[in-house]
Amino acid sequence: MSHQIIQDLNNRYTAKKYDASKRISAEDMNVLKEAIRLSASSINSQPWKFIVLETDAAKKRFSDTFANMHQFNQPHATEASHVILFAHNPHYTKDDYRKVVDSEVASGHLPAEMYDNMLNGAYAFADLNTDESGFNGNWTKAQTYIAIGNTLHVLARLGIDSTPMEGVDPELIGEIFKDELNGYECQFALAIGYHKDGEDYNHGLPKARLPEADVITVL
Repeated sequence: MSHQIIQDLNNRYTAKKYDASKRISAEDMNVLKEAIRLSASSINSQPWKFIVLETDAAKKRFSDTFANMHQFNQPHATEASHVILFAHNPHYTKDDYRKVVDSEVASGHLPAEMYDNMLNGAYAFADLNTDESGFNGNWTKAQTYIAIGNTLHVLARLGIDSTPMEGVDPELIGEIFKDELNGYECQFALAIGYHKDGEDYNHGLPKARLPEADVITVL
């Protein structure tokens, strides 16, 4: 199929080795940050925080989080152009959602007279995913996966390589980036940059996906 979207997704892959000498342009980073901000989420909750690591000092802090586990991902921390920590709010409250509804009205998206209906009606869905202690981290983490999916496609369109990493240490990330996370939790991250020619064994290999008939049902 020749459609540009399909070409982008066929070209996208998980990079295994980065060229530390190549940096993503400021222009592309601005596009990427705006695209991440525009990601979809259930009830437009946006229960996330994205911490972009671009300085050597910040990436060294991330490298330090691999002290106890998942060292196979550690080189990406310093060799990739940037790393993005995808964090979610494990105790998302109605007051958190109130900020979203405020912005909906301020933008003109939501009529002011619909404020209470939106705040109480839509947040009821969040309530369904919240336990007695106020924990709804499974739900907010799921929203953050939507954001990383959106980000991967945008990166493919920009011709930037990426490595999604669930192989991280949330506990050490929580300690080393405590001030930046401010109560949010990071359980996965994304390295981005440009692969190193001749040393990235995953580059250029054919896609391995299940057939359409195995995964898509049309009724």
